[in-house]
Amino acid sequence: MQLAFDLGAKGTFIVLIRCLTFTLMSAALSGAALASTVVVGKPDWPSAQVTAHIIADVLNDRLDVDAKLRPIGTVQLIGAIDRGEVDIHPEVWLPNSAAIVDEYVNQKKSLRLSAIGVKASQHICTTRETAEATGLKAVADLKKPEMAANFDTDADGKGEVWIGANTWASTRIERVRARSYGYDDTMMLLTMPEDQAFASVDAAVAVGSPIVFYCYEPHYLFALHDIVTLEEPAYDPAAWTISAPEQDVAWLDNSSAPTAWEPSHYHIGYATALADDNPAVVAFLEKMEITPQDAEAMSYAVHVEGRSPEEIAAKWIKDNSARIEEWIK
Repeated sequence: MQLAFDLGAKGTFIVLIRCLTFTLMSAALSGAALASTVVVGKPDWPSAQVTAHIIADVLNDRLDVDAKLRPIGTVQLIGAIDRGEVDIHPEVWLPNSAAIVDEYVNQKKSLRLSAIGVKASQHICTTRETAEATGLKAVADLKKPEMAANFDTDADGKGEVWIGANTWASTRIERVRARSYGYDDTMMLLTMPEDQAFASVDAAVAVGSPIVFYCYEPHYLFALHDIVTLEEPAYDPAAWTISAPEQDVAWLDNSSAPTAWEPSHYHIGYATALADDNPAVVAFLEKMEITPQDAEAMSYAVHVEGRSPEEIAAKWIKDNSARIEEWIK
């Protein structure tokens, strides 16, 4: 069959072709814009929040990438990266998330961790005044009813100890540690957002009340108050067995951690697919290095000075322009 066009038909045909070409180009450009959008997870502790804003601001302003922030708990964040909903986790703590990291890094291969890590530590802590007034020296002391009574603020027969926020991987492990040490029978294990927990520490210091709580470094609390870390047996990898709730319904029964935490560290995590979609972003993330001093200053600015993560990130970027230039080369 032959197709013949008169002048009018030919003109109509050309218009249709141009419309089709414009539509295809628009779709391609739209797809390219969508592909360049990077979602940065924003967990609920201060250094991670500030770092998330730093990453997003650098991507937007220096790498011409459309970066969005998504508030999300750290346990949920790694799963969201696997599903393609989030691209970057600003602070993946280890060994806290070791089981889930192994699943997504080594098995599913949907997650990668930057090579540069930040040294950290995790403990059960008290104030110097509490330690001197009660004689509390070791984590194991908390399983003694007479010691736990010092921290019973509601007269229910149990003391209280904050073990972390509901969304933290460390909180699960602290629950295991409480059970392994035996103080889950004598102490109520409290979970609440960090700002509420450390406001309670501030209040206890102000009035001289005994208090005990989970703590981690780098963190502003050690600069603000005289904090004592409780004694524990040295970390023993043979004694630590941590099952993840996502993989084991009986995770608490099948877990044990009766010694101190192993030396901790955290890294930026990112979706494996990002290496193909945005190699410049991955190159930046692999060079980015936040120091423990940076992290402590960030948390101090949020909690003590009352500044917003956005404001702190903007000032940090301005003050560290030379470092950032090295990271985005």
